[in-house]
Amino acid sequence: MKFYPHNYQECAIEKIIENPACALFLDMGLGKTVITLTAINELMYNYFEVNKVLVIAPLRVAKMTWSQELEKWDHLKYLTMSKVLGTKQQRLDALKKDADIYVINRENTEWLINLYGKSWPFDMVVIDELSSFKSNRSRRFKALRKVRPLIKRIVGLTGTPTPNGLIDLWPQMYLLDRGERLGKTITSYREKYFIPGRRNWQTGVVYEYILKPGAEEQIYEKISDICVSMKAEDYLEVPELIEIPVEIELETKDYQRYKKFERDLLLPVSEDENIEALSAAALSNKLLQMANGAIYDDEKNVHVIHDEKLKALEEIIEAANGKPVIVYYNYKHDLERIQKHFKETRTIKDEKDIKDWNQGKIPILLLHPASAGHGLNLQEGGNIIVWFGLNWSLELFQQANARLHRQGQTSKVSCYLLVTKGTIDEDVIRAINSKAKGQEALLEAVKARIKEYQDEEAAGLKR
Repeated sequence: MKFYPHNYQECAIEKIIENPACALFLDMGLGKTVITLTAINELMYNYFEVNKVLVIAPLRVAKMTWSQELEKWDHLKYLTMSKVLGTKQQRLDALKKDADIYVINRENTEWLINLYGKSWPFDMVVIDELSSFKSNRSRRFKALRKVRPLIKRIVGLTGTPTPNGLIDLWPQMYLLDRGERLGKTITSYREKYFIPGRRNWQTGVVYEYILKPGAEEQIYEKISDICVSMKAEDYLEVPELIEIPVEIELETKDYQRYKKFERDLLLPVSEDENIEALSAAALSNKLLQMANGAIYDDEKNVHVIHDEKLKALEEIIEAANGKPVIVYYNYKHDLERIQKHFKETRTIKDEKDIKDWNQGKIPILLLHPASAGHGLNLQEGGNIIVWFGLNWSLELFQQANARLHRQGQTSKVSCYLLVTKGTIDEDVIRAINSKAKGQEALLEAVKARIKEYQDEEAAGLKR
């Protein structure tokens, strides 16, 4: 296929070529992969500045996306690629192959760096999903930091560089410029641009950092020379994404069972005024499972509560009248129940599954949002999404929807949200609609539910 770059793509390609360190903060669907491959092709065969490139990516993206893009475009036909994936021996064999680009999953970054040490052979490194290096305490960050002086060129790619705020930006920028713009240490970065917010006064642990007045503009100005930031709506004419909430009403006995379960879960922790995120997440998980229709006990046995979401999903699929549908699920028991209820379902295991979907050969594709969040191009296969199970992550929600709602989509995308009335599903939808951060929204929702039951108890005692 011929590549006719948009103006913004040409600008991004030039940015990579002109800057030894560069970050593309591009929205979903803007073509980060083809932009980067085009720049690599230029640097390797026209400028002769690059000999060997390493791409670090999420596993599924490493398996499929980079090789698919390489095969798709005519102008990239001279580039060769080796996937450094699988067992240790398979990875070693892949490294022995003569190739221009070597693709490895981010979990094996540390292994690769330990393997080569000071004999690091890659003069260019591309970090696909740079935000996965947002923790300066992670082993992958520390490993890459060691070999950063040996890397001649580096490119970071992500659509969401600061999912939890600008505090996440320092480790990512450090890997690009080794502290030139935002400081040599995370401590100096915090002291210059932030003030401590919520903290544990006994241990001194700070849970939140708040930007100083004017700091956001200062940070953006500091990094603007090597970062390209673009939003899809500014550059692409993509058909509309329509969110369609589908209310699920439980039978009285099932609803009462849910409310009793919710009350019993929440009240034992009600004395703890500072409920921790971990316990809030555990409570939320149980309630989300029950809203979906089944729940795990402590021994991981599955107990079915209701089939209302399955019935609603069946109605949507019938109304689709043969059009392919992507269904996002949250839990393994969701997957198993959907597979049992519908015979013609598939999951994605390899590139053939992606091709089959894009050719309209899969009527119902079942995906977990975490595994479909980045890099899968599914827009050719359909335009209907159903969220069977909801979760608190706005980033996952947007990324998963962008598998269909992206460049190349020719029809409006219908996104059905199955929401069980009177349950935690409603809190999740409110959080997503308000674009609240997942953990904060989760904590607030759980605290609000606790207070509701505390007030009811107090009223009961007064009577």
